[in-house]
Amino acid sequence: MRIRKYIHSCILVESGDARILIDPGKFSFLDGAVKPETFSDLTAILITHPHPDHVDDQALKKIVERNPNAPVLANTQIREQLAKSGIEVEVFEAGTRRIEGCRVEAIGAPHARLLNAEAPQNVAYVIDDRLLHPGDSFDHALDVRMGIEILALPITAPWTSELSVAEFTLRLGPKIVFPIHDGYVKDFFLTSRYDNFKSYFEKNGIEFVALKEPGDSLER
Repeated sequence: MRIRKYIHSCILVESGDARILIDPGKFSFLDGAVKPETFSDLTAILITHPHPDHVDDQALKKIVERNPNAPVLANTQIREQLAKSGIEVEVFEAGTRRIEGCRVEAIGAPHARLLNAEAPQNVAYVIDDRLLHPGDSFDHALDVRMGIEILALPITAPWTSELSVAEFTLRLGPKIVFPIHDGYVKDFFLTSRYDNFKSYFEKNGIEFVALKEPGDSLER
C-alpha cells in the first residue's frame, strides 16, 4: 500500500489495482500547490463529510471529468450538497464494497462537536483492513478498528486538542500514524508539532510519519 498526502485531509491511496482519492478539500487547491489535474487513473473518490476543507465542489467537478469511471462515494448529506453542482454521488455510509479488488469499509462515526454550528454527517473509511481515515471524528464508533495498522490522524482542529489527539491514538493503538487536518497551520509551528507528536508516539511504540509536502508518501 502506498499513501500520498496532498495537504490537509486529502490523501491518495494505492492498494493493488485501486487508486482511491479521499477528501479533496479547498485547502489542497487554495494556493495552487496541488491542482485537480494532479489526479488521474482514479478508481474511486471517497468523501467523509461535507465541510469545504474536505470537499471542494469545483475542484471535485474537474477531477470527476478527468476520471469518469471513478464513482464518488459519500454519505446522503454530501449527495444532496453535490447534486447542486451536478456531481453524481453513490451513497456509501455503512458496510463494505470492493473497488478493483480492494476492500473498503464505511463506518458511521459522528463528527466531533462544534461551537455554534451543527455537526454534519461523517463517515470514516477503512482501506483493505489496514488504513483508517476517520474524517473529523474521534468517536467511540471507531473502536471497532482498534489495532488498525495505519491511522490518518487529525492533529489540529477547532474541535480538538493535542491531548485529545494523543488519547484517541493510544485508544486505537495503531502501528503507524501520519498527520492530517493540518492544512491551515504555519510551517514553523507545524514542524514543532510534528516533532512533538513523533517523540510522544514513539515512546508509546507508535511510528509517526510526517507527510508535510504535497505528494509526500509512505509505503508499507
